[in-house]
Amino acid sequence: MSIPGIGPIGATALAASVTDASQFRSGREFAAWLGLTPRQHSSGGKERLGRITKMGDKYLRTLLVVGMTSLIKGVRRKPETADPRLVALLARKPTRVATVAMANQTARVVWAIMARGETYRAGHQPRLAA
Repeated sequence: MSIPGIGPIGATALAASVTDASQFRSGREFAAWLGLTPRQHSSGGKERLGRITKMGDKYLRTLLVVGMTSLIKGVRRKPETADPRLVALLARKPTRVATVAMANQTARVVWAIMARGETYRAGHQPRLAA
């Protein structure tokens, strides 16, 4: 529940649905399981990404998207208190695209926290592998 955009309902639903986060190799695989990654239509060396796949648990995906919608509404009201990366994303992309992108990023954060057994730390910068 300490992750921005995830409340008590989302946290309990994620904890109940994903009992063992280590069944996923990465946060991207977890986000794909939820249906939050773009569908690929690639051919001939050209990478084309489409809409999200929507191939996972609809309820969990909806909770994440609704939570990020709430977070973005708060950013619209008080942009000075928001994460600068989110403000920049909203300047570049339409609101719904930014909402789903943030839901994807949050799903990856949720996986990392569940897989490692850690707690959420705001502003944490991960170490890059050498």
